[in-house]
Amino acid sequence: MKTSILAVSVLSAALLAGCNTDTNNEAQAPAMASDNPFLTPSTLYMQYPPFDRIENEHYKPAMEIGMKEHIAEIEAIASNPEAPTFENTILALEDAGDTLARVSRVFYSLASAHTNDDIEAIRAEMAPVMSAHSDAILLNGDLFARIKTVYEQRNDLGLESEAVRLIEENYKDFVLSGATLDDEAKEKLKAINARLAKLGTDFSQNVRNEVNAKAIVVDSAEELDGLSANQIAAAKKAAEARDMPEKWVLPLLNTSGQPALSSLTNRELRQRIHQTSLGRGSDGGEFDNTAIIAEVMKLRAEAAQLLGFENHADYRLQTQTAGSVEAVNERLASLAPPAVANAKREAADIQAMIDAEGGNFEVASWDWDYYTEKVRAAKYSFDESQLKPYFEMNNVLTKGVFYAAEQVFGITFKERTDLPVYQEDVRVWEVFNADGSTLALFIQDFYARESKRGGAWMNAYVSQSHHDGTQPVVANHLNISKPADGEPTLLTWDEVTTMFHEFGHALHGMFSNVQYRSLSGTSVPRDFVEYPSMVNEMWAVWPEVLKNYAVHYETGERMDPALLDKLLSTGQFNQGFATTEYLAASLLDQAWHQLTPEEVPAASDVMAFEANALADAGVDFAPVPPRYRTAYFSHIMGGYSAGYYSYIWSEVLDADTVEWFKENGGMLRENGDHFRDTLLSRGGSAEAMSLFQNFRGRTPDITPLLKRRGLMVEEK
Repeated sequence: MKTSILAVSVLSAALLAGCNTDTNNEAQAPAMASDNPFLTPSTLYMQYPPFDRIENEHYKPAMEIGMKEHIAEIEAIASNPEAPTFENTILALEDAGDTLARVSRVFYSLASAHTNDDIEAIRAEMAPVMSAHSDAILLNGDLFARIKTVYEQRNDLGLESEAVRLIEENYKDFVLSGATLDDEAKEKLKAINARLAKLGTDFSQNVRNEVNAKAIVVDSAEELDGLSANQIAAAKKAAEARDMPEKWVLPLLNTSGQPALSSLTNRELRQRIHQTSLGRGSDGGEFDNTAIIAEVMKLRAEAAQLLGFENHADYRLQTQTAGSVEAVNERLASLAPPAVANAKREAADIQAMIDAEGGNFEVASWDWDYYTEKVRAAKYSFDESQLKPYFEMNNVLTKGVFYAAEQVFGITFKERTDLPVYQEDVRVWEVFNADGSTLALFIQDFYARESKRGGAWMNAYVSQSHHDGTQPVVANHLNISKPADGEPTLLTWDEVTTMFHEFGHALHGMFSNVQYRSLSGTSVPRDFVEYPSMVNEMWAVWPEVLKNYAVHYETGERMDPALLDKLLSTGQFNQGFATTEYLAASLLDQAWHQLTPEEVPAASDVMAFEANALADAGVDFAPVPPRYRTAYFSHIMGGYSAGYYSYIWSEVLDADTVEWFKENGGMLRENGDHFRDTLLSRGGSAEAMSLFQNFRGRTPDITPLLKRRGLMVEEK
């Protein structure tokens, strides 16, 4: 999504109310200015955040001061007596809000990566204020009138294409945010936005709190049979951290599935883990999210209709490459039947394995991962646990992820231990171009912890901009279970591919070579942003790369080529499950966001609506629940609302791009340079699909994706 003035204003708005309600702010500001690190640009290398100087008490005052500055800058633009021009309106808007942007980037990053009670309290307090500040800018009639004037003249101003793009994107943002509404409608929209901001914060805090509260407590090590010694030691350490020295604790991740399910031999424990995971947010407890969901969906639908759209999905898809609700529905509907058919064939294989072992039960969702590994071993003489000794985390990163980037793009890495970090396990690298010039700073945050939200993601602390004279400072965040002290961090195959995936996002940010911050890096449509990251996953299995990083952590021996062949031969294995769980979540997202306000169910009916939506879409297959159920579906309560389909949409482009690399010789510098020059470096400076066509030379073909996922059941 775009990271323009609008993203900054959302952050600043939250503080405006704080400014207005604290009568002592002006008196306090001068005292704070002397020691608040956010009030001036960082003096560290490349404006890297001064994490060692940042305290919780710095955030709110910096936000309040930043909002006051921002509003003053906006008013100066809106009231400028001179005729509107690109420079005095669009470029001035681009330059506004630096202080607010500086504090917001750090605050919201740490609210996800390393939060605490103080940060959560500030976030809850400021959410509606941020919304109000955003609305104060986006619904400013005088400001929009100037933007509209420049927009209407844009093709006659003699501007470069990127400047024209900046005008068009700002105009579109303002229109879609309600700038053309009358005053009464604007007031309604402001109230909706403020309430949605509060509800979104409540939802995310409930999800994080319940993941921590419902960690699985186990009474004996015998119940953990099947887990490795390192995993059992980590469970003991997690229990000790919770003051339960006689217990073992298995933390939960945010997805429906949980890592331990593939290994635990104890079926009752597997059932307890998975049912606990699936029930989060909808069991009527302290962190129940069903009332929030019902209210959010109704408010989103109301806002969409206020803005002239049929529903929230219709509204959101105006800025996506898919273009329409119909296009998304058609794509998802075409993939669901073959995916479910594949999942049912896989379930039959699992049931046969259960029966052969004398199990007197039908396969359930908590059995899938465990028996899938048994079926894999029987079919391919391959057990995925054989891989873990070869996937030591540092090797995967430096000899896999970094090595691939070095070979394909010519960039190199040097670890920086002189720059401060916000948590002791975080590491930093300087990244260099082939000519030795500095490209970016890269931050890697590896481990799961209670202060960190689930999932994996990338963010930018500093975005590249020739206009601003800034280079990228970007970060990747993973949720790898930290082993006991002194033990190596051995990754699952899924964690390996996730590391490559997230670094694809990082490359998109680091390679940015654009004029304006608002068009930098990953500032592209949501259904395009996952595409470069998915492409980067290909290097995880590229023989030259895998051979370089897949080294046994104890013996130093490289992975046996025969084991590698088995890994590669299982490429389509379990794809029925993987595709179905993803499509089920995507279809849920669309079902919720294609409702009118009158159709949104009451809180008591939220989970019934979910069940009916899955049945109507033909993906209600009990052994394969959605990757995320509604009550903990954080993606769609944030930036992916009506947009979770983006992964499969992007994967069409990804699979087609992998074919291009193979057709053109694979891991060659000229291939990487072409991908970088035509697409990765362009950010949002041009329409997304035109960038793809410039790279590929044609429109995308879905055939490579269908082959990859084993969905080629008939001719295209």
